[in-house]
Amino acid sequence: MTELRRNLEIKARDADPRRTLEAARALGAEDHGELAQRDTYFGGAHGRLKLREQTPGEPELIQYRRPDEAGPHTSEFRNVPVAAAGALKEALDAAFGTLVVVEKRRRLLLWEAVRIHLDDVDGLGTFVELEAPDDGDQQAKVERLTEALAIADDDLIAGSYSDLVLGGHELLLNAAEAAMHNAYTPHSGFKVGAALRTPTGAIYAGANVENASYPQGQCAEASAIGALIAAGDQQIAAVAVVAERMDPCSPCGGCRQKLAEFAKPDTPVYLGRSLTTTMGELLPLAFEFEE
Repeated sequence: MTELRRNLEIKARDADPRRTLEAARALGAEDHGELAQRDTYFGGAHGRLKLREQTPGEPELIQYRRPDEAGPHTSEFRNVPVAAAGALKEALDAAFGTLVVVEKRRRLLLWEAVRIHLDDVDGLGTFVELEAPDDGDQQAKVERLTEALAIADDDLIAGSYSDLVLGGHELLLNAAEAAMHNAYTPHSGFKVGAALRTPTGAIYAGANVENASYPQGQCAEASAIGALIAAGDQQIAAVAVVAERMDPCSPCGGCRQKLAEFAKPDTPVYLGRSLTTTMGELLPLAFEFEE
């Protein structure tokens, strides 16, 4: 069975990679040179799933979950060596669909088992990333490196490179749109799709399902919530709703309350590609669960 491992991670924009490299070397970090990496991200996964092809190095499949938070956060991940990267990529694309391909050049340094990545990502720019293994002292190591490399709070970023390439919410909207095309709407012909992202990056989508007994139909938002709960998640970090013939398309009152059960007032809600709001704005006086 593939081992589940944990890192404490941080990622930030880096306006001066040369200065960061010199600071890491001055601290005693070992320079392991440059790698060219191509990460292909796939949909339909809990968390994120990507196939990494790199030179030098062997290809590997990486599945990981982590909160989309700026600053230090814990990542859970599995690395699986891959013998036939091309064939696996075709199979994963056929099964889940390819979300995006991220290409970068990475300078790798090691300091007390902490990986320091100086990344130049196509279309995005330059970044510094820290990955500290779960050894009981990772918090202190990340804090030391953050100070030594002069990583500023304003430069911290929350999402993955795939999110940045896709524009963050675009990934969620694409998932909602894909679900919308599978909606069952023989009575109204009005197709709707919804997608929910959790704090760990997992995305769950659903479509509206109509019924000859009209009250027995189900909205897309309710379908997506059902998928989220069935998978064992209970928190919504972002919402996207897409309709085939309306932009923006706003959730009904019942679905607003359903979403509010698992979201926060400041949770972003993307209503198609023309309107962004929050749960608090959609439902200012939501019923709240009190333990």
